Amino acid sequence: MILLSLLLLAQDPGLRVGAAQVDITPPVGMPLAGYYSTRLATGMHDPLQAKAIVLEQAGQTVALVACDLTNLPPEVIEQAEALIGWPAGHVMISATHSHTGPVLSTNSSRNSAYGGDLPVVAGYMRELPKRIAAAVAQARAAVVPATVSWGTGQEGSLVFNRRFHMRDGSVGWNPGKLNPGIVKPAGPVDPDVNVVVFGTPAIATYVNYALHLDTVGGTEFSADYPYALSEVLGKVQGSSMVTLFTMGTSGNVNHIDVSHREPQKGHGEAARIGTVLAGEVIKTFTRLRPAKGLLRTSTAQVELDLASITADELAQAKKIAAQVRAGENPKFLDTVAAFKTLDVAERAGRSWSAEVQVIALGQDLAWVALPGEIFVELGQRIKQASPFAHTIVVELAHGPVTYFPNEAAFPQGNYEVVTSRAARGSGERLVESAIAQLKSLYAR
Repeated sequence: MILLSLLLLAQDPGLRVGAAQVDITPPVGMPLAGYYSTRLATGMHDPLQAKAIVLEQAGQTVALVACDLTNLPPEVIEQAEALIGWPAGHVMISATHSHTGPVLSTNSSRNSAYGGDLPVVAGYMRELPKRIAAAVAQARAAVVPATVSWGTGQEGSLVFNRRFHMRDGSVGWNPGKLNPGIVKPAGPVDPDVNVVVFGTPAIATYVNYALHLDTVGGTEFSADYPYALSEVLGKVQGSSMVTLFTMGTSGNVNHIDVSHREPQKGHGEAARIGTVLAGEVIKTFTRLRPAKGLLRTSTAQVELDLASITADELAQAKKIAAQVRAGENPKFLDTVAAFKTLDVAERAGRSWSAEVQVIALGQDLAWVALPGEIFVELGQRIKQASPFAHTIVVELAHGPVTYFPNEAAFPQGNYEVVTSRAARGSGERLVESAIAQLKSLYAR
């Protein structure tokens, strides 16, 4: 069922915009997310933030929110939305996917194995929804009349599909630099740099780019390359301007260039990526176009089948999970499959309920929010089918927290397919919902 909110303006179509950010950095000792190992945070390189942009028009309000976290459990988003108290579909909350953010317990066997059951995690999760709601409240309190403009840059030098056709006929995942077995990438990339500027001078700059955040590594909290992006744009537009970054559909895209042997890890690499990306954003400032019209929102729940598992796989999964907890190191893909199997079994046949959300401004701008980590091909399909002049697709919003490969990837296998907790074809169902909502909102 789609809940549709149309803003019917009487006389004044003026838009008011506010922006704010709230520190959400956890305490030292918090387990870090992103890998199949336990890493406890030893410090902070740069703070993690919850950033919010609030748009008001004729008494109707929406918010765009991004958190410097690997993911956001559905229950955290639901609690934050309840504290904010706005109608369904009016708050779009996503995670940037920094691999130097904290583990958040999501009834996940993987998270439980790598520190998710520690008391510090439970305490942080109780506080996190309040901080997200505070960012929205502060942004709303700061609203002023503002213009909105948008543009699209192109930066293809930073993005690489991480799945490859190999000489042995398989499809490899992160096969390593200068691997002689590589034939060609198994999928595309999306070089679009999506830019929306609110206000003149800028109150906030919204940037969306389809590049996985796994650059820094180590054991210090960090927002990864969006930190450098924000620092550079702040020097250009003023330190009070909020840069809000969201990740485009990049479940199979990362920053690793396999054509050379130079290492690509650490804060220096994150700074390089953020600076190059900021350069393209700054160039895009010279070709921005105004966005006008009515705010509209739409949201839909899509029921998705579970990935299929067998009794034998469940028995094997329990053995492997026990080995992990005993400090052993089973084969990587066996471990990945084990945690997926345990999580699917825990559902006891209950399907996934996934939210697909759209916020639109006139016929110029639309934001689409999808759950989980989405293959780039699926995001491109939405953008190509959208009737709006400019459509921004955001992943890791709402739930469930899992990978959504496209249909073609499933027979190819490897990491993203092995770990996906949703049935084959689920990604395409999310795309169908997004396109239907975009067309409906555009018509209104």
